[in-house]
Amino acid sequence: MQSERRPDDMVRITTPELADAFIEEQIAALRAQIGDKKVLLALSGGVDSSVVAAMLIKAIGDRLVCVHVNHGLLRKGEPEQVIEVFKNQMKANLIYVDATDRFLDKLAGVSDPEKKRKIIGGEFIEVFAEEARKLDGIDFLAQGTIWPDILESEAGIKAHHNAGGLPEDMKFELVEPVRILFKDEVRIVGERLGLPANMVYRQPFPGPGLGVRCPGAITRDRLEAVRESDAILREEFAKNGLEGKVWQYFTVVPDFKSTGVKEGKRTFDWPCIIRAINTTDVMEVTVEHLSDELIDHLVKRIITEVPGINRVLFDYTPKPPATVEYE
Repeated sequence: MQSERRPDDMVRITTPELADAFIEEQIAALRAQIGDKKVLLALSGGVDSSVVAAMLIKAIGDRLVCVHVNHGLLRKGEPEQVIEVFKNQMKANLIYVDATDRFLDKLAGVSDPEKKRKIIGGEFIEVFAEEARKLDGIDFLAQGTIWPDILESEAGIKAHHNAGGLPEDMKFELVEPVRILFKDEVRIVGERLGLPANMVYRQPFPGPGLGVRCPGAITRDRLEAVRESDAILREEFAKNGLEGKVWQYFTVVPDFKSTGVKEGKRTFDWPCIIRAINTTDVMEVTVEHLSDELIDHLVKRIITEVPGINRVLFDYTPKPPATVEYE
């Protein structure tokens, strides 16, 4: 069995040698745990689930079944990218499920952050259960849980869709090979497993996706405003040489409106909040200060190109006291 807790004396994985030793140890543990059975993996395309996929492919080969669920809360172009990288390039056994309407219908009118997370997490489990019933011999569910997920859940900071057991009526056993690692360690392990750099160093993305960046009850129009403004931010960071240098950057569109003026007429629209941050372990976070020119350009593009936005704000708050995400 894999370690449930990170050992107090565990050396931080900072070198290829330490990563290789960890991989070797985990592959042996995975083979011992899984035997000749099959594993179902929640493959989001993010760093954690991608590293878990690569490790499982190395450990059990084609007995890994990857399921990519499009819950309607992914970033612009993300489902297409997951299919391209995993199915076309890595030749993974990939099942694509478009469950957008199913998720958004269940989330309609739900404003409490913890309820939203639980609905999204619960629905994920249900989708996987349905996919598993179509397959023979699936006994395990793999997840990209990492150590900060466990610590924050235990501290009551937030609930995690991937930091707890499955419902009692389900027969899956959890497989969590990177459970005891911090994010920077996961990236080094990913490199050693041969994953492409643009995947290993892709900025982290929460399990509930854009759902936690659309505070309050999610509506489809506000969700699109988050998706479009996020795409503009990512495009501009890439153009300005900040991609890969800033740990995480995204937009949030909160559930309140303010008065504005557009083309000589009064508007009553949402603000868009930009967050750009750096960290190594996600426990403490500092803010990336952008140039005035870049902020001015972002403001102009977002208010011009994204329907429903009439203000752009910048979040200068570190963690603590703020968390990375808004919910």
